[in-house]
Amino acid sequence: MDLSSLKNTPGARKTRKRVGRGRASGMGKTSTRGHKGQQARKGHKVKLGFEGGQMPLIRRLPKRGFKNPTRVVYAPVNVCDLERFENGTDVTLELLRENGLYAKKFDGVKILGHGDLTKKLTVKANGVSASAKAKIEAAGGTVEIV
Repeated sequence: MDLSSLKNTPGARKTRKRVGRGRASGMGKTSTRGHKGQQARKGHKVKLGFEGGQMPLIRRLPKRGFKNPTRVVYAPVNVCDLERFENGTDVTLELLRENGLYAKKFDGVKILGHGDLTKKLTVKANGVSASAKAKIEAAGGTVEIV
C-alpha cells in the first residue's frame, strides 16, 4: 500500500451546494428556500424549543420538586479501588483523577467502605465514611479531610 493507492470512502467528499446561480442550476430564484415564510427570510434563526408561537412543550409540562443550585456532588470511590496504589502512597484528589477513579463533573471525592484494603496509605479526600476510615486505619494508614 502506498499514498497513490488511497481512495476516499464513497460519500466522504460532497460537493458544495451552489445556490442562486440561475434557473438552469435547479437552485436558482428562491435558492432552495421555498416561497415566503420564516425560513425563506434573511437572518432566519429560531430559538431552541420554539414551536411557531404555540406554547412550548417545556412550558406545558408541570414542574415538580426542587433543584438545589448550590448542591455539592461527591464522586464515590470505594476502599477496594485504593488497592491499586503502592504501599505508603499519598492518595490525593489529583492522583485519583489521573487513575480514572472520578470524573471532572464531580465537586469532590468521598471514600466509601466497600471491599478490603491491605496497604498502608495516606488518603486525602473531601469525605470519608466511618467504615472506610476504620478499614484504612486498620491497614495502618491515615485519613485527612481536605
